[in-house]
Amino acid sequence: MSKDKHLDDKSDFIKNTDKNPSHIQPEKLTLDSPLQFECHPGVPCFTACCHNIKIVLTPYDILILSRRLGIPAHEFVTNYTEPTYLEKTDMPGVQIKLTEDKKACPFVTPDGCTVYSDRPTACRYYPVGMADFHEGGTNDAAEEKFFFLVKEPHCKGFEEPKRWTIREWRADQGVEERDEYNKEWLRLVMRRKSFGYQASLSEAAKRMFFMASTDLDSFRRFVFESSFLETYEVDEETIEKIRNDDIELMQFSFTYLANTLFGAEGMNIKKEKIKEKVKEIKARQDEALKKAEQEYLELKAERDRLRKEAEERKKANK
Repeated sequence: MSKDKHLDDKSDFIKNTDKNPSHIQPEKLTLDSPLQFECHPGVPCFTACCHNIKIVLTPYDILILSRRLGIPAHEFVTNYTEPTYLEKTDMPGVQIKLTEDKKACPFVTPDGCTVYSDRPTACRYYPVGMADFHEGGTNDAAEEKFFFLVKEPHCKGFEEPKRWTIREWRADQGVEERDEYNKEWLRLVMRRKSFGYQASLSEAAKRMFFMASTDLDSFRRFVFESSFLETYEVDEETIEKIRNDDIELMQFSFTYLANTLFGAEGMNIKKEKIKEKVKEIKARQDEALKKAEQEYLELKAERDRLRKEAEERKKANK
């Protein structure tokens, strides 16, 4: 095959890919299920799956990619992503911003991915998806985990002779580590999804979720430069970890979000702060009561004055 013909075929593959296609095979797979698949530069559809695709990023993806590029997370988010909503919820997130001309991932070239060793979680999964269900998104609920294949018409990787198990494929793609780092964040999304749209998040809650999920530098400033540590009970060991370790800070942010958004355990407000809040509420209540009493007395005085004037006019007209 000539080089030009090869490029034409690859262009056709790219054109024929659906945007966010649904080609999930109706079969539940286990870690020991067989898989015949391989992707490499010799496959005619190579990099076609990097076009016309929605690549949603997890907080860990953002952390690793911004490190890879040597730029702050907020700069990475501004330059390489665009806003989206997560898993049919009102929770704000980001997805890779495709190039305007070819609708391609900005990190893909004809020779492959330029950030391959640090590629996003969604890219590592393909073509093996995983369903990990916890009812209501809680940690102690019954779990159902299984795997499935996504078979798109343009993908020729399934015609390659390479055979694995699902377990071997996941190990080769480095998925297990990503699953561990993403787990608690994904459970936040699942919890929110279980509520449905009838209970919307406040704008303040959305802003906090977005900041903690996309910009750890800003979240660290929030923890250490606000009244956060004066309000919450955080032991010294944890404080030192989250001060210097981005991974520890990321995991801490998930605990904080679960507590503030869904009332999950893991964060406690200091007792003195609770007392201060109770005292503040009582003071407001006392002030409101005093104001109500004052308004009542003023209304009563006005009513008595009007009654007295009416009586005096009545006497004068006799």
